[in-house]
Amino acid sequence: MNNDEAPPNVDPLRPLAGKKALVSGAGRGIGAAIAIALAKAGAEVAVNDLNHPAETVEACMKHGVRSIPAVADVGDYAAIQKTVNSVCEELGGLDIMVSNAAFSDRQLFYQADMAGFEKTIQVCMWGPFYLAREAARRMIAQGTGGNMVFIGSPHAYTAYPGAMAYNMAKAALDQMARTAAVELAEHRIRVNIVHPGWTDTPGERKFFFEEELLRRGAALPLGRLAAPEDIANGVSFLCNPNSSYITGATLSIDGGIVLPYQEMFRVNGRPDESTAN
Repeated sequence: MNNDEAPPNVDPLRPLAGKKALVSGAGRGIGAAIAIALAKAGAEVAVNDLNHPAETVEACMKHGVRSIPAVADVGDYAAIQKTVNSVCEELGGLDIMVSNAAFSDRQLFYQADMAGFEKTIQVCMWGPFYLAREAARRMIAQGTGGNMVFIGSPHAYTAYPGAMAYNMAKAALDQMARTAAVELAEHRIRVNIVHPGWTDTPGERKFFFEEELLRRGAALPLGRLAAPEDIANGVSFLCNPNSSYITGATLSIDGGIVLPYQEMFRVNGRPDESTAN
């Protein structure tokens, strides 16, 4: 075994100490939880959002690390170029990039408002690409490796009706991330994907009433919606130096939502066992 490639010894309480991170869409929900988890692990964190993400920045700083706002629209390539440059200058580099920002309108594709449809593609597909491209250039130039984590979705492989644009974008994101993992491996830049399940975030209130979220969450195999921190813990794990042999992987943190439990596990109304083959 080449000792240079062995997992390093890291502080189990602050495994990301000294690392510089950029998290997109981190003003609230999953993104905010990811930024805070990385800060708790010792990373300095740039918090991207469309609006000034002061609350998340303050929460990160409570863990004794530097944190800065990075206000930009991820769907605007020029803005992302400027933002990544600014983050690298202020923090002194970039070791971790987490692409989380998302947008979604829900309509049948043949009735959909094209502005919302196209914005979903722009934010959820082109946005991650812009971030990956600029982050990769910085990490390659640094020559010290790096980590990228893309927040994908079961929408990548499940044809949820009324969400064609989001389904398309998330499917493209998965393939993009896997291709990036291959292309960046020689630079010791790891690229992985996280598939959250149904998560209790403010964004879900755009599509569901509170009572409906509680009822549907209780029907999942693990009996609840995910908390943003559940997803953040997975991202932190993938960025940990002790996970140095993981790249091109997809980590599902979904409480079993994609399991075929509704069709395969029938208790009420099952056939009489005496008649079973």
